[in-house]
Formats: sequence, structure tokens, C-alpha cells
Amino acid sequence: MSASYDAAAVAALADQPISWQDKALPPSFWGRTVAEVLAGKPRLSNLPTPLLTLSAPGLQHNVATLARWCAEHGVDLAPHGKTTMAPALWAAQLEAGSWAITLANAFQLGVARTYGVSRVMIANSVISPLQLRWIADELAADPDFEVMVWADSVRTVELLDAARAAHIGPDARRLDVLVEVGGAGGRTGVRDVATGVAVGNAIADSRTLRLAGVAGYEGAIARGADEAGLEHVRSYLRDLAAVHTSLQEQDRYDADVVPVVSAGGSAYFEQVAEVLAPLGKNGARVVLRSGAYIAHDDGYYRKVSPLGSAPRTDGERLIPAMHGWIRVTSQPEPGLAIFDAGKRDLPFDEGMPEPQVLRPRAAGDSARPVDGMTVTKLNDQHGFLRFSPDGEPPLVIGDELRVGLSHPCTAFDKWGLIPVIDDPDADDPFVVDLVRTFF
Repeated sequence: MSASYDAAAVAALADQPISWQDKALPPSFWGRTVAEVLAGKPRLSNLPTPLLTLSAPGLQHNVATLARWCAEHGVDLAPHGKTTMAPALWAAQLEAGSWAITLANAFQLGVARTYGVSRVMIANSVISPLQLRWIADELAADPDFEVMVWADSVRTVELLDAARAAHIGPDARRLDVLVEVGGAGGRTGVRDVATGVAVGNAIADSRTLRLAGVAGYEGAIARGADEAGLEHVRSYLRDLAAVHTSLQEQDRYDADVVPVVSAGGSAYFEQVAEVLAPLGKNGARVVLRSGAYIAHDDGYYRKVSPLGSAPRTDGERLIPAMHGWIRVTSQPEPGLAIFDAGKRDLPFDEGMPEPQVLRPRAAGDSARPVDGMTVTKLNDQHGFLRFSPDGEPPLVIGDELRVGLSHPCTAFDKWGLIPVIDDPDADDPFVVDLVRTFF
């Protein structure tokens, strides 16, 4: 059963006023609500640069595509909400059947609680006593609220237990905890099966905690998408499965618990389904936590996603649903144009923006594809666009371009209110929504 959310709270986002704090939108929109602005059917040409936009058909396609893929491969989906931190987009994912929303910390959990998300997995250890007390109070106040956290050491379990024991009564709901399995060279998580089992036993023996499953993140230990890299991922997933199987064989799960076995970012989810989905036949709930898939991209995920440009599984391909829009502000030397977007506007950690389309220069012109241009560097608020210094320059000051982007997780966090357009390939798309983020 998919998690629920507060539809009225999400709908009320449209009643929030736009202000000078929303850098995507012009002064002519300030003081009006989102709904009022959208009623005027604004176009892309009404918005300033730099700008990040989302594609309405792209988002819809990607949400439906992965929901369908998960259903066909016997796994559930708890998309990582930290990618977008946008309750309206979480709502779309939940409406498509997502079992839960995954988040990374207690602050993000607070956003989820504000918008009524009923089931959340925190893919992290939460050991702050202040945060644990707050979570305990939320569990006590709402019997329909479910939250899961991770632990990768007996010490973590002891901290969880001590903080809760000092705050709750003997009849309080226990906190669901998953054993986190990592891998050599990765991030957090136990490094071997025996330690994972020991952590699971510590959770199961606690009075205030409940062993709820085993989880991890293969993307932190992956080594590419060639066969050697994929086998490295599968080996890791087999260790993760072994921790769960050992705990299950020892009857460490309570009789009323459906153990969660979870992995899967947006790069290797087909490997997760291959290795872990069979555990569902023995009573486990296998859960993917892909997040970047909702926007996909024109860079890293286009290359590595199982449903990207070189697909490794069945199903429709994901399509890029986010774009940047930039304007040339200077041409100080041959072969160089400076534009008005930088690191504070566009993602750059997994690849530079990719010039794609030159927008119409005047009424009656059409947008046209561009080539031979490369973004070589971003400063805080400026970008460097290089092209051949020979002949007539392909750009003039004032030209506006669409650029493809790489890595959704470092795109959304730069924008508090993101326009959604009806067709990124149109000469002047309509703005059909404005998505609020909370970072």
C-alpha cells in the first residue's frame, strides 16, 4: 500500500505569494500568488535568466515509467525525496504508487511531516537526542505515521536506545531501524556480514527499537557500468541480502514485521531487482530508493541509468526533464562568450552544462539546435562558453540558450520556486506550474 500525504497542504502551495525571494521570477509577479500568476498563462519569455525549468511531460513520463518498471519487476519504490525536496513532486510519486518517501535527515523529515507524508525512510543514522525525542513525539501523536532509520554499528544502536529510553514510557511505539550495509571504499554501513548481523541482533534486543530490515546504497561503492563494475555492485548486494537472510533464519524479526530490504539509487536499480527481488518470495519487501530518475538529465544519469542512453533493462527510456536557460552578457575575446549563470544557479559537480538550443532572437524567428560550443568553467555567477575563434561568431551579446544539465540532486537545491513548462522544445513554452522546494 502506497504512503499517503496531505493533499490540501500540497494544494495550498498554489496560494503562497511570490516575492523578491524567488529568484526565478520577475518583479511583475511579486505580490501575486502562484495560482494568480499561472492563471495569466505566462510564457518562458516572461522570465529572466539565469533560470532552471522542469518539463511537465518529462516529469510525468519519468514518474510513470519507473512506477511501471518497479511493478513489473516485483519491487516497491520509496523515491529519495532529497533530490527535489518538493512536496508537490513527492505527491506525484505517491499518486503513482510509491510505497514511501526516502529522506536523508530529520530536517527533511520535518518537511515531510508538514505535508502529511505517512511513511518515511531516513536513509541515514539519526543519533541526535533532540531529533530522536521529536520523532518519538511524532510517533506518539500520530498512530498512522511510520518512520524508519538506519544503524551501522552497535554503538549507534546504543545511542538510539539510550536517547529514546530517557524520553518515552514503557508502552511507547518502538522505532523501526534497518541495518545499514556498506562496502569497502564506500560511505557508511557495516563492512562485513558478521558485523551486520551483530548490529541487527542489537536492534532486536533493544526495548525501544524494532528490527525492520536491512538497507544500503550501492552507488557509493560502484565502479562504472561495464560488466566488472556491475559485478562489483552485485557482489555488494549479495552481502546485503546475506545479512537479511541470516537475521531472518535466526527469527530476529518480530512476527508482525514485513522486513524491508532496500537499495537502489538511479544508476543501478536493475541490478538491485536482479539480486534482491527474489527475497520477496520469502516474505521481504524489496524497496528501491531511486531519486534522480524523476528529472533524469543530459549528463551523468543519461550515461549510467539502466533506462538511459545505453539501456540495460526492458522498459521505456527516461527522458531529461530539467534544463537551464542562460544569456550571453560578454564576448571579451574571440572564441569566448561569458553568460549569466554560475555555480549558484546550475549543477556542475557531475559535468558542465551542455549547450543545446539557441532561442529565437526576434519575433518570427525559431529556436534552433547549436553545436560546436562547450561550457568549460563556471564561476559563482558567470559561465565560460568556448567555440571556434575563427570566422563569424555563432553568438552575439544578448543571445539566450537552453543548456542540458547533469545531476538533479545539485540542481533543485539552487532554486526555491521552479517553473514547469509545457514543452522545452517550443519556441516560447507556456509555464504550467511553479514547484516550491524546501532546502
